[in-house]
Amino acid sequence: MLTDDARYKIFKALEANPDLSQRQLAEEVGVSLGKINYCLQALIDKGQVKAKNFSKSSNKKRYLYVLTPAGMESKAKLTKRFLKRKLAEYAALKAEIAEIQKDLETTR
Repeated sequence: MLTDDARYKIFKALEANPDLSQRQLAEEVGVSLGKINYCLQALIDKGQVKAKNFSKSSNKKRYLYVLTPAGMESKAKLTKRFLKRKLAEYAALKAEIAEIQKDLETTR
């Protein structure tokens, strides 16, 4: 299954460098080559990523993976959700740290 985190990382990596190979993308995202292949196919099927032949490459099997307008819109929504979740995690972690510090002060 394609998680929001995986999709966000793929969109971010492809937007920065659309000529990444699937192997390079897998390394950058931190998943297996098979999962990247599956994820890219799902994004292509949804119309969020377009695969184009990389004409400047001597390897004609290479592709450029370009975000479509739908992919850009999806990335914007994912970024918003990702940031909201990370801010909530940060707030929870900050509260936990404050509680631990409070406990340490009372045990001294």
